[in-house]
Amino acid sequence: MTEIDIPAERPTLRLMPGRAKRLRQGHPWAFSNELAMTPEIKALPPGTLVTVMDAGGEKLGVATFNPHSLIALRILDRDAGRAIDQSFFADRLGRAMALRDLLWDSGHYRLAFSEADGLPGLVVDRYGPVVAVQANSAGMERLTPLAVAALGELLAPRAVVLRNDSPVRGLEGLDSYVRVALGDLDEPVEIVENGARFLADLGEGQKTGWFHDQRDNRAFAASLARGRSVIDFYTHSGGFAIQAALAGATMVTAVDRSESSLALAARSAALNGVEGVCRFVKAEAFGEMARLAQAGERFGLVIADPPAFVKSKKDLAAGARGYRKMTRMAAALVEPGGFLLVASCSHHVTPEAFGEEVRHGLAAAGRNGRILRAAGAAPDHPVHPFLPESAYLKVEALQLD
Repeated sequence: MTEIDIPAERPTLRLMPGRAKRLRQGHPWAFSNELAMTPEIKALPPGTLVTVMDAGGEKLGVATFNPHSLIALRILDRDAGRAIDQSFFADRLGRAMALRDLLWDSGHYRLAFSEADGLPGLVVDRYGPVVAVQANSAGMERLTPLAVAALGELLAPRAVVLRNDSPVRGLEGLDSYVRVALGDLDEPVEIVENGARFLADLGEGQKTGWFHDQRDNRAFAASLARGRSVIDFYTHSGGFAIQAALAGATMVTAVDRSESSLALAARSAALNGVEGVCRFVKAEAFGEMARLAQAGERFGLVIADPPAFVKSKKDLAAGARGYRKMTRMAAALVEPGGFLLVASCSHHVTPEAFGEEVRHGLAAAGRNGRILRAAGAAPDHPVHPFLPESAYLKVEALQLD
């Protein structure tokens, strides 16, 4: 059970002299080397709620604190007297949900996106009556019961699934697990996106079971698909592929190395009545691209939306070259006048760096053309103004000569 937060009884944590400027300007984090790390502070359990002060004793807010993390302090509220309780979560989650309901009437979206929604370290995805929650900081791990209770108050969901299996949790010293925290869930849930129906398994797979962030980019890709053959690499649950089929593609090939993902995508194709124009191929993407190029295959629309190639800064150089290679190989499969959509969800790769790798890939393939769309995530993945690096998704759609 989460302990009761009494603001007057919280531990107090001070910033080093001259280190409060960023927090005052609106940044939601402080790093470990900016804090006065006394032995008492270092001994606090990871995720402890603390009152934050500058070196002169001015209160700057309430935050979660992890003495073992580089991002040691995550601001929850600028009012140090604000109690972090169920009503706090109900207020923040309620405001986040009101924004999404203004943008979409489907009830299927990312309900809360961490710092941008005032809930640092917390991700909440909504699938109609089912909710997936992911706590990516020690503070949010400790506060999860309050978040789940607030979701119960706001939505009365059929089930709440804790998808606490993201790699970033390791940086916070957290273990990995998936479990149902509320209700019951023993089968894939149905999702509605851009008028299409899908099945998502919230118990396994990447992220929280579905990629809401690509919603708008899937709609754009589908607008290019009518009357064309389409191939979708890294299809996962078939988001791009099935919407392309619904838009009038003549044939859609969905490629993934996960048999379970392909099986779910095939079921989704049947839900939408497009199983006759969809085929599902279990293969590693680069190997299949090479095989198809060798066979002289060409497609009107080629999509490559891979998992992150760059998972940490040390992987940056090699991962960036991976996007260059992916673009080169995918471009070779595009028929003249056809379309290519490539994406990166690696937050360490900037939009400028991704664009540079795409250009190098096109040059290596001997292709040219024009960029039709350079985009990021859908609006249910807002960006905190002081955390531009949270704009992690990069997508380029091109027509190739």
